[in-house]
Amino acid sequence: MTDEVLIDLRNITKTYGSGDAAFQALCGVDLTINRGDFVAIMGPSGSGKSTLMNLLGCLDTPTSGTYRFKNVQVENLNKDQRSLLRRHAHGFIFQGFNLLARTSALENVELPLLYRGYTRKQRHQMARQALASVGLPDKERNTPAELSGGQQQRVAIARAIVTNPDTLFADEPTGNLDSHTTLEIMELLGRLNRERGISIIMVTHEDHVASYANRTIRVLDGLIEK
Repeated sequence: MTDEVLIDLRNITKTYGSGDAAFQALCGVDLTINRGDFVAIMGPSGSGKSTLMNLLGCLDTPTSGTYRFKNVQVENLNKDQRSLLRRHAHGFIFQGFNLLARTSALENVELPLLYRGYTRKQRHQMARQALASVGLPDKERNTPAELSGGQQQRVAIARAIVTNPDTLFADEPTGNLDSHTTLEIMELLGRLNRERGISIIMVTHEDHVASYANRTIRVLDGLIEK
């Protein structure tokens, strides 16, 4: 963790719908996240935490306010520019793993590299290194059906970090895992944060999962609780 600001939100709002059907999911959020932070975002259903996560990951845009990522004003970017930012700066992990079913672990991890112009040899080498870094050096030929839930999530993490992102966004990353596997995955994320300096922003509803973060943000009714 450093004092270098990675993400800075100022008075961020997000409104869905219009007129009588309008719903304000975020109501003026201020948030600063430094490079190397491991942040857990918590809150009840409908609190705005998923909306906040989507905005931070450039999957959605705010209705108003300022979002700076590495001093780039994100709300002014067009759709293609936001896509480029996601591709080069962000990695994503989901509760459901989101692996291609008939594709090997190695090929799943290579997917983000296909859009970057790497040669086949370079993609193989980088994907193998990523799989080794999550403890799966011997599973590169296995398909998801041949892997346990924890192994599938490790493949998903390898895919998310293969491009060396600045930030890793994890949406309920242990939601489909048992308690023992949850422990393994959280220890892995903690190690990636400490040893590789990857900033991690994680949505979770589990206090014991949030305890692995060095900072917890609680969202309620579209605002961050003070």
